[in-house]
Amino acid sequence: MDVLSIILLLVVGYLAYKMFAPTKGVKQVSTTELKPLLNDRKRFYLDVRTPAEFKGNHIKGFKNIPLQTLNSQLNQIPKDKEVLVICQSGMRSKQAVKVLKKAGYQNVTEVRGGMNAWR
Repeated sequence: MDVLSIILLLVVGYLAYKMFAPTKGVKQVSTTELKPLLNDRKRFYLDVRTPAEFKGNHIKGFKNIPLQTLNSQLNQIPKDKEVLVICQSGMRSKQAVKVLKKAGYQNVTEVRGGMNAWR
């Protein structure tokens, strides 16, 4: 293995880690842990899937703001509540929590496994 191959492997490994690692300052809950948290007015429930995915199946109480439009709709998300974020598998919610943290949201929680894990 030459030096270039090693460097490439390290870069790919780092990027994979950044993609899948939890976001600093963001809590995670399982769908099982989510259930008793539902219907709490002190929390804001955010589903970042597409409108079609949301229409097909969603958890009552979640507001649908697709990831693609999240930046332009941050004004719809209160900063004084805990924001729980879900998507289909967990990939888009990881991106969404990064957007929220960058925008100054302090209390953000990601739902691990997304709707795929919801029963």
